[in-house]
Amino acid sequence: MSFQVTMIKARFLRGTLAVMVLGVLWISPKTCWAQSAAEEALAEGKADSEKFFRQRVTPFIKTYCLECHQNSRPTEAGLSFTPALDTPGHAAFSEKWKKAAARVKTHDMPPDGLEQPTDEERQMFMKWLDKVKYLSPKDPGTFVIRRLTKTEYSNTLRDLFGVDPKIAAGLPDEVSGEGYLNSLSPLQLEQYLSIADEVLDQVLAPDDSPPTQFQQRHFGEAPASKNDSRREARKVAQSLAKRAYRRPPSDGELKVLLDVFDLGQQNELSYPAALRLMLKAMLVSPQFLFITPAEEFESEAEIVPLDNYQLASRLSYLLWATMPDDELMTLAGSGKLHEPTILKMQVKRMLEDPRSRALFDGFGAQWLRVGDLDSKTFDPAKFPEMTGKMRAAMYDEVRLFFESIVRENQGVARFIDSDYTFLNESLASIYGLGKTVAGAEMRKVKLTNKNRGGILGMPGVLASTSFPNRTSPVIRGVWVLEQLLGEHVPSAPPNVPALEKQDQQSVANLTLRERTELHRTDPVCANCHQLLDPIGFGLENFDAIGRWRDQDENGQPIDASGELPDGSRFSSPQELKVMIAGRLDDFSRNLVEKLLAYALCRRLEGYDEIVLDDLMRELAQDGYRMQTVVTAIVTSYPFTHRRTE
Repeated sequence: MSFQVTMIKARFLRGTLAVMVLGVLWISPKTCWAQSAAEEALAEGKADSEKFFRQRVTPFIKTYCLECHQNSRPTEAGLSFTPALDTPGHAAFSEKWKKAAARVKTHDMPPDGLEQPTDEERQMFMKWLDKVKYLSPKDPGTFVIRRLTKTEYSNTLRDLFGVDPKIAAGLPDEVSGEGYLNSLSPLQLEQYLSIADEVLDQVLAPDDSPPTQFQQRHFGEAPASKNDSRREARKVAQSLAKRAYRRPPSDGELKVLLDVFDLGQQNELSYPAALRLMLKAMLVSPQFLFITPAEEFESEAEIVPLDNYQLASRLSYLLWATMPDDELMTLAGSGKLHEPTILKMQVKRMLEDPRSRALFDGFGAQWLRVGDLDSKTFDPAKFPEMTGKMRAAMYDEVRLFFESIVRENQGVARFIDSDYTFLNESLASIYGLGKTVAGAEMRKVKLTNKNRGGILGMPGVLASTSFPNRTSPVIRGVWVLEQLLGEHVPSAPPNVPALEKQDQQSVANLTLRERTELHRTDPVCANCHQLLDPIGFGLENFDAIGRWRDQDENGQPIDASGELPDGSRFSSPQELKVMIAGRLDDFSRNLVEKLLAYALCRRLEGYDEIVLDDLMRELAQDGYRMQTVVTAIVTSYPFTHRRTE
């Protein structure tokens, strides 16, 4: 009988193997063709890039740059091109190439008095930015094991224990940017210990008191004897650590927790008190405070897919700024989360959840620079309207607008121009619609004024790009170029006087536009200001808090006209919006680039640019719809893979 069973199993295995082989033979030609085509394209791009650099970029640098930017003068110019001539594709030079190209484009470099390249040579140097990416190997980039932000930490405590997230309000705020701080100072560790005690005081009962619901659910009944205590404590540790660490704990991690429990027992702590000590150790451990991967992976490769649990955490903290929920953890445990169809379904589910507000609070507010609106200073004599409630309404307008585009899967062009916004009574007064909107509740409002609609006409954005007492065409121009169009604007040269430091008698009768244009009489400033100023002037009809005006503070008519270096002209915010919408590819690429960098917690460099090219081709076919953008980023190579070292 056993012989027959063995023969049946053998036939079954052979049949299964045959089906698998046939499947490979059927699928492989297409798959291999796609891989070889992609690899061939990369090889061709690399060869072309090396040739372009050798024949055209190297002579350019030697002729126009090395006199100042070489190893022998590192402090004089602040940047050396000497090592870049040997390894131009090194990731360390990615940002430097962009900054150098921006200065060459605006004619800031080479400085006056030195030999100048022709316009054709400048265009050639700009073209280099599209080629240098091919010198980078296929790589998901630096693997970041990062600490939870203050918001993520607070939300995780809420979801893990049911406590108010304000319990962590005393932690310092982080500096915004693509990267994340990974250090942990002694002061911060003391704060985490203190917060852990506060949390445990709320969810655990003192000794000799009835157990709380948390204890009943997670601790169970106290063991009858000490011999059983460690076995039961191990079960508690295994269960709670899986939730707290967002993945199953390793044997070594469990041993550390049980050693803490044993220490409590040795010091004659009761069973619940020893569990409390173990739980406190869990809450101040790196495995809780940092998003850590599984310790082991069955591969010797230098690059591997993220394990399913870490993918769940990366996804959850991106879209919800908190720990994965039960559904994500279940999918991770089954090994199915990596499947593209499953992953896309989870993105859609999570974006429809109210917790996806975190995508705006974390990314959207940073992208649009409205995150500091609540603390921004305004002249109370000029702008008494800027109360705390008004600032909150301004922020919520931008947030609700962003969320509507994401949840309704609208194209990103709607950020530039739309026919609706979200207002309450106080904010409607800024729009001149105070009589049509009543009450403190924010609601969707139809807009008919073509100068409004979209982020360029929102008071929160306009206020965030102003000075405390007046508008700033320069700040607004830089904001449009950098935050919307992805241009790299060089920093202002030193010793340029602010408008307030101009001779006040000589400029007393000048408009803000005329005073700002004085900068353009200085050749050092002219190159940038001829690009920045027209865009900023195009928004001058909006005052420092976003109200419409036809005259400035001196009673002079507002001139919102402008001309860009390419000859494009406009005369109102509405026409400026049309021009920016005409650069939809630039706007879309910039948004995708910033969101990808935010999702990866680092700057983009090297091979990331090729990933970005692929994403843009994919997204263009769907009209750059926002859910498609988020899904494409979540399923991208650098988001789903990591280096092993």
